[in-house]
Amino acid sequence: MMITNILVDLALACLRSQPAQPVPRILIYVLPSNHYPSNLETNTTVKPITKLLYLTVLLVLGNTLLLAADRGTLVREAVIYLTPDTTSSKLGQVERGRELIRLDKSRNWLHVEALLGPAHAPDPAFVLEDEDEGRTISGWILDTGIVWASTPNGDRILFGAAVDSEDEASRRHGRRGAAGDALRLYHRVFDIFPTAPLAGEALYRAADIKWQIDKADMQSRPSARTKEAFMRGGIDEEAMKQVMKKFPDTKWAQLAAFHLLDNKMCGDWQGSSKCPDKEADIYEKYVKERPESPAAPEALYNAASRRAALIEIYKTEEQAKKSDQAKDQAISLAQQLISRYPQSAWSSRGQTLLFLVQQGVPTYGNAIQ
Repeated sequence: MMITNILVDLALACLRSQPAQPVPRILIYVLPSNHYPSNLETNTTVKPITKLLYLTVLLVLGNTLLLAADRGTLVREAVIYLTPDTTSSKLGQVERGRELIRLDKSRNWLHVEALLGPAHAPDPAFVLEDEDEGRTISGWILDTGIVWASTPNGDRILFGAAVDSEDEASRRHGRRGAAGDALRLYHRVFDIFPTAPLAGEALYRAADIKWQIDKADMQSRPSARTKEAFMRGGIDEEAMKQVMKKFPDTKWAQLAAFHLLDNKMCGDWQGSSKCPDKEADIYEKYVKERPESPAAPEALYNAASRRAALIEIYKTEEQAKKSDQAKDQAISLAQQLISRYPQSAWSSRGQTLLFLVQQGVPTYGNAIQ
């Protein structure tokens, strides 16, 4: 950011200078007494190690100033102008959810620093600022449709705008880039209002959108059909792990942990019992460790359906005893799903699976009775 960059340049210039430098008076109140000369009026020699300390302090001060700056985001698209005048040159267009730093104000105009997303890049909507290849510029925008940390109900305003964008993205002819708008707006709820009641859900929803896009991209590659998970590129886990770190022991952390299981799944079973057996174990472990998770019913169903598939797979491998064991396990898991989570939609699917297994109807393969 601009403030930090200026301070870094100033500090680096100080380090590169050859003559001995006096101790800046501001640092007298920051550095420990043993890091600067006792006689500041006569002793102007600063050791290299002390210069390094100055650089560190300047960087800390820069970050502090940046964090203290008035940060906000847009719930509308905005044109950023060279001067506070709509007839002046247009520097670019700022998308919903992009971070703004307020630098100055003039009547109904704001001088801001903003990050512009790349105009032409694959899936630019699903990239956050720290990963973006866009450019940061400063200019003037009209002071409307901006949510600041001081805005009353700002977290709810941003969350509502994110929900609207997500709904728009789900429509067949919805607004272009709406999913990216939703991702950024959700993330801004956490970024600007980290202690708000909606912060955990917002951070999870942002991570979920990114996960869905990355998963679809991964599944479109030829490597997606490889048998072993380690043979294909996994989905980036950073966003989900952030949810788990920032909001532990919440349902959002539990849901994030469930998403991470995708990276442990096989691409294609290829008729082998190894993959469904391993995957069933993974889902059963998740339910055992997180029985109150909103994803527990789905995990239990996934485990039951894989045990049901193993009934037929073991038959093709001429392992009749294991086939019978798989049937017993599938029935047991389906019954647990029905009894423990009766209100879940997965319970009805578990009822169907239980009926098919008990009737001896194959649930895997192309066998027709």
